[in-house]
Amino acid sequence: MKKTLTSLFFFLLFLGNLCFAQETLPVGKISTPLGEILISLDDRTPNHQKSFIQLAELGYWDSLSFNRVIPNFVAQGGCPDTPEGFKDPEYLLEPEFDPELTHVYGAVGAGRDDNPGMLSARCQFYIVQNKEGLHRLDGKYTVFGKVIKGMEIVDQIVSVKRDETDQPLNPITLDIDIIYLSKDELIKLIEQ
Repeated sequence: MKKTLTSLFFFLLFLGNLCFAQETLPVGKISTPLGEILISLDDRTPNHQKSFIQLAELGYWDSLSFNRVIPNFVAQGGCPDTPEGFKDPEYLLEPEFDPELTHVYGAVGAGRDDNPGMLSARCQFYIVQNKEGLHRLDGKYTVFGKVIKGMEIVDQIVSVKRDETDQPLNPITLDIDIIYLSKDELIKLIEQ
């Protein structure tokens, strides 16, 4: 009887943890001098999702900025366009293309160079700012999330003055955190 109760206790504990894990969703919170952007991270791209969470929790981006901003195209942040960002195996990911994850307005994707394997530079991400989408990029760059709140901030970011390389003249710094919200909390937050 004691063994059965102990087994039941551990099963209920496991079930409770499983239910708790299923009830919360990771959300990327990008804080900038212009405001806050919230992004959902898609389960259909588990390696990109895990990588984004890992780098955010390590504070990787917190000393970086949106380094490339182009109106009617993208706001791109993270590591600059340097060989280190695209050649270091520690920062490369296999692509995770899903036909349902496309480059619509607000899509969040992983940057990359022209490597033949279409490997993502996990340290670099972009947000699609074109209201018509950028479907010419579908199947070529991994989309791993979507802005759920704060596209007006992205619109402001791509409108700042920039130099000939599309880098903002005044840096738009990043502070990225991961927050875990229940579906109800997420819905309430989006509706605010």
